[in-house]
Amino acid sequence: MKKILYTLAALALCLTLTQCKSDYLGVSSPDKSDDEFVTSSVSEAFKTLSYCYATYRGVAGGGNYNWNDVSDCEYYPEATSNNGRIGYLQPREAGVNNKAGQFNNLYKILARCARVAGIIEQKDEFVNANGVNDWTQLYGEAWTLWAYSYLELVKHFGDVPFGVENQVVEDYALASRYDILDACIAKLKEVESKMYDLGEGGITAERMSRTFANQLIAECNLFAGGWQTVRTDVEGLYGSVQFEDKGLSSNTDAKYVRRTDWKKYYQEAQTYLRKVLGERKGTSILITSDDRSYANNPFQRGFQYIMDMQVSPESLYEVGNVAPNQSERPYSQGRPSDGATKVAAPCKVFAGTRANPIFYYTAYEDGDKRRDASVVITGSDGKGSEKLVNFKSGSRNSGGLAINKWDINKMAVPYVTACRKSGMNYAFFRVPITMLELAEVDAALGDNAEALDMLNQLRARAFGDNNHKLSGLSGEALVKAVIAEYKRETVGEGNIKWAEIRTGYFPQMALDYRAELKTVLANLEKDGYHQFANGKVLPGYIWTKFVDLSGKEVATLTYDAAPGETNPALVPGWRGCYDYTQLAEVASVVSGTKHNIAVVGLFENLSADKIAALEADGYVKTAWAIDMVAGKEGLWDYNQLSGIELSNVPLYFHPIPLETIQQSKGKVTNGYGLPQQ
Repeated sequence: MKKILYTLAALALCLTLTQCKSDYLGVSSPDKSDDEFVTSSVSEAFKTLSYCYATYRGVAGGGNYNWNDVSDCEYYPEATSNNGRIGYLQPREAGVNNKAGQFNNLYKILARCARVAGIIEQKDEFVNANGVNDWTQLYGEAWTLWAYSYLELVKHFGDVPFGVENQVVEDYALASRYDILDACIAKLKEVESKMYDLGEGGITAERMSRTFANQLIAECNLFAGGWQTVRTDVEGLYGSVQFEDKGLSSNTDAKYVRRTDWKKYYQEAQTYLRKVLGERKGTSILITSDDRSYANNPFQRGFQYIMDMQVSPESLYEVGNVAPNQSERPYSQGRPSDGATKVAAPCKVFAGTRANPIFYYTAYEDGDKRRDASVVITGSDGKGSEKLVNFKSGSRNSGGLAINKWDINKMAVPYVTACRKSGMNYAFFRVPITMLELAEVDAALGDNAEALDMLNQLRARAFGDNNHKLSGLSGEALVKAVIAEYKRETVGEGNIKWAEIRTGYFPQMALDYRAELKTVLANLEKDGYHQFANGKVLPGYIWTKFVDLSGKEVATLTYDAAPGETNPALVPGWRGCYDYTQLAEVASVVSGTKHNIAVVGLFENLSADKIAALEADGYVKTAWAIDMVAGKEGLWDYNQLSGIELSNVPLYFHPIPLETIQQSKGKVTNGYGLPQQ
């Protein structure tokens, strides 16, 4: 199925189902008269549930909600913007209502999901079910989306009110995140057997399946058992839970801790992650071969399904989308474009998540096909040509190296009518993420062989051979190898930060990154370049020119460079642009005849003779990393996890909104130094 269409009819139906007393908490006062209508058929019941999915699409598509899930290899590109405060680890400067929309909508989803489940629970078809049927699937689906919404709240807001759905709330308080996660785990274990595995009963990755419910049980266990920042200003908040901490100093009422009984949570996470990859995998697969004539990159193939408007066989859950709904892929996390907001080639792509140059220049071994398919040095000019990104503060083609996993140019038919409306799905859970999480828990529990097997399967498909296997790793070395693979596999997807936090390495990795960045900036300012330990050079300047590649099989788009390829328009690969002269709507927008950029000197210092020859051939000296020097106080300092130097305890939670605080009669406050009003 492609795609779930969230209609205004479903919206109207769900609004009659639950009337909200206020935006805060999204609580409801249900009307019993709606029950019979809502459950008159499976399709009517799903219309109601589809509104919950649509509401979550709005939460997930909340641009800067995702821009703040960055690690030591990602950042937000506009210097000191309020959009990235949490990502900078500077949440105290964020407004109290910074993420009120996401917070309130998650509570609305909770109320509606619990309500739908409660109504279905009374149906004869549910009560008398002998095994799984469409009604039991909807029931489990509603509770799975309920649990997912609470996990989102815990991840991004910390300790929050719990158990308030479908009540007129007069009195509520903060609940321990650990209690919330325990309740979610219990509910998911209760309902998962009532659901179809992925691919059964017509259930695709655009809906929550038993496969995904098992994944979510593992997620909740990971976030319950892993390292995290907790409050110390609310007495008794965590009840009898005991903690170990890293002894890090903090100038707020917070500590970076792990519960002492963490192993039982990781053991359960391990059990369910194995199920997701085994008996409960349904139709999900790890893509290990490429069926395309023009490319051979199984890693990129998974993302190409999304750009081809298909559900990826690698996805466990995708947030379904259709144009012209607001779409954050690629607008917020994809390859940039300077195009106009309407009718451009292609339209504007803001690109709010970037990959830092230290990661790009050092993380990937030669031959790793994930690099160019993940991070790109060019965007689009909006007039049918490539445009080099720059390292100045800004958006679109300013702001630095961009994420290449979602790109309008690579759509089968690019959406060029308006920006932010491409219709691409958001693939948040993929089989490789399950494999990495299993490797993460294995490394913590000492199952080294399985952890290495997970990593080596991903590495085999990345290199196309078995010559890059890791071996003999254990303990800290293995954990760090897992994190390194998270980075190479999932940069720009919002996973790396959480893996680093859970494993306990986030504070030190943030400090190490900032120290190395300062060295890079100093060398750029002093020498005009920086040479990394692997021999690659980050140059202040590169040399570029426009060339004509229109004779290629798929005009002006480029793919993996062949071994030994020296054409600077093809290396790095996975860039170029779509031939927009083929689209009548924007053919007149296309400018010029040479649409591809050849780049020389990206990883080296060029000799004077080489430069002279290049310039004689029409290449132009072009600013590259030298622009980082001018931005060393803003984009290349404040935006780069700067808060870790103010408090070694990482502060990464969004504020609980003002109305929720005000209506709680003093029982809900913001911690971590976050604003109260």
